[in-house]
Amino acid sequence: MTWLELADGVYARRYEELDLTVGLVVGSDRCLVVDVRGDVEQGAELAAAVREITPLPWSVVYTHAHFDHAFGTTAFLPCDVWAHEGCVAELTTYGEGARLKWIQHYLGENRPEMAEALERTEITMPDKLVTDTAEIDLGGRTAVLRFLGHAHTDHDLFVHVPDAGIIFAGDAVENAEAGFSAFSFNDGSSLDGWPGVMDAILALAPKTIVAGHGDPVDTAFIEKHRDGLRELIALKTLIAAGDLTPDEAVARSPYPGDVTKAALATP
Repeated sequence: MTWLELADGVYARRYEELDLTVGLVVGSDRCLVVDVRGDVEQGAELAAAVREITPLPWSVVYTHAHFDHAFGTTAFLPCDVWAHEGCVAELTTYGEGARLKWIQHYLGENRPEMAEALERTEITMPDKLVTDTAEIDLGGRTAVLRFLGHAHTDHDLFVHVPDAGIIFAGDAVENAEAGFSAFSFNDGSSLDGWPGVMDAILALAPKTIVAGHGDPVDTAFIEKHRDGLRELIALKTLIAAGDLTPDEAVARSPYPGDVTKAALATP
């Protein structure tokens, strides 16, 4: 739980809990906090950690609506909360259910302090909505919020810091042991759309891409897993055509079985 300075005024902070990575971009007038962790206590810890770096006013951006990225906002309020417009629908429809689900998850893990923190957590809806692209003037530098397509969710929002060559990618990029984990793929993911999103990342020619979980990565990592996603799409096509069984697909996949099964189950 220490800040990693990726460039002048651009930081990542990685947590043991869920191997989550959040970000901070500091300008001369204000700063931008990239994701806020998963509950009221975790958000307060992050807010205090930001104050170790800068006293400047802050805005918050959600890379997507999942609880570990978007539920810890309370300690930052009042402030602008940015997100893709699809994030509102996701939080409205599924946010409370996700909160209750993870309360039960932590109780089942015999971690009552985590469950209790989520019980006290209120979900904050974003009030600054992005359709395609928006720019935030931080003073001396601009953070560009970009929707690059449907990957991990249909509302993945990327935070591009052009002067530093850094992109915060949320869970559209995950640096797990195999590159992805089974949690990378969910009912809201698009396996077919994901390689195009990876291409869009590469087209921005970043020096560093900050994954939503795990350490930051480089463009070689993005290229490798773009190609891996294309292999998964090809396997899914063969299954649909009756030319391959699911077990055969798992055997041929470049990813572990649990990751492959989760990917093949996506729409």
